[in-house]
Amino acid sequence: MKHSFLLLFVVLASTALQAQETPNQFSLLEAIDYALAHNRQVKNAARDIDIAKKQKWETTATGLPQISAAVDYQSWIKQQVSLLPAEIAGGQPGTFVPVTFSPKQSLNATATLNQLIFDGSYLVALQSAKVFLEISKNAKIKTDLEVRNAVINAYGNVLLAEENLDIVLKNIAVLEKNLKETTKIFENGLTEEESVEQLQITLTGLQNYLNNVERSKNIAYQLFNITLGIDLNEPLTLTDTLETLTLQNISLDLLTANDNVENSIDYQIAKNQEETAALFLKLERSTFLPRLSAFINAGYSGFGETFNFTSSNQAWYGSSLFGVNMSIPIFSSGMRKAATQRAKIDLEIAKEELTETEQQLKFQISAAKSDYQFAIEEYQNKRQNLNLAERIEQKNQTKFFEGIASSFDLRQAQTQLYAAQQEYLQSMFDVITKKSALETILNTVNY
Repeated sequence: MKHSFLLLFVVLASTALQAQETPNQFSLLEAIDYALAHNRQVKNAARDIDIAKKQKWETTATGLPQISAAVDYQSWIKQQVSLLPAEIAGGQPGTFVPVTFSPKQSLNATATLNQLIFDGSYLVALQSAKVFLEISKNAKIKTDLEVRNAVINAYGNVLLAEENLDIVLKNIAVLEKNLKETTKIFENGLTEEESVEQLQITLTGLQNYLNNVERSKNIAYQLFNITLGIDLNEPLTLTDTLETLTLQNISLDLLTANDNVENSIDYQIAKNQEETAALFLKLERSTFLPRLSAFINAGYSGFGETFNFTSSNQAWYGSSLFGVNMSIPIFSSGMRKAATQRAKIDLEIAKEELTETEQQLKFQISAAKSDYQFAIEEYQNKRQNLNLAERIEQKNQTKFFEGIASSFDLRQAQTQLYAAQQEYLQSMFDVITKKSALETILNTVNY
């Protein structure tokens, strides 16, 4: 019974802990912070940095003292025989005597210390490990920027879907009311059947659109969950509104921000590629240099006709050896020269690609600023258009029920209103996402 209660307590405690770790509501800032800690791509980018650190130490350790040990046991199943002239032992000249020169069993134990003294490729490898770590860190920064941008887009998509759903439901409610009133008027013989049919067509279209909006909202939430690193179907609540975020993201100062492409993470990654190519050239050149290493080993050997090596009476014979090894490259039939020339060409390509990246980034920054400014202008324009469309629709609705406007005029005004509503929502979403895109390419995060 006690075990059952203990198991239940553990399960409940685990469930409560998971509930604490995964919030069920997010502001945009909270969503970004959560994603930068739990998004799977971010986690793997952090692991890549850990791998680079381990690889850096692995490379460094190859030039440090290396100690190895070996134990060699041999037991002759049938001993090898050598022939000696018989006259050595007083025998008949011209004949031979079979002898064995070693005991049947032997045991050798040695320890060896190896130390690299000079190797040009090792020096280059140390520099490469440092650059590789820098590349991993820059990749992590780029991943963070991309995930942040993805969270903003996903968050905005959810808000866009929610706002769209609210507007469509309100429009359907108004249209159903209009249809009900128009049907009564038609039944009293005060209007034509076409008026009812026009409203019915508009209502059917809205109801069908409502189904699509609801599906889009579910998809938007699932994408948001994936971006945050949360289970696909985890229910979440967003605390910010589309209009609030739009106003927060209107920043004209960003349009005059410094266009220094060297701050861009894409430029820094391209610079890393140039450094890598330069190191490969150094590596190929280092193959022309000699390699110098030293070693010292010590060991003991024991011999016997039977396995008696664990006995205290066993005789052991010590030995020690010191040596230096120098490897000097002399002639490779032009292989090293060709490899060096190839690495030099690769470096020239990397330099051209860095220049190309710089030019592309300048263009992308200019285009992103233009898109962001246009998004702000469109937002202001669509907000005015929505106010106009609302007034026009209201006037036509009044005229329709007063018998002044036709059902076709009312339907046209309603369609115009619905389009203005969608354009206004999209303009708010564009302000948020275009600013995020500009910040991402500039590597200037204000959140």
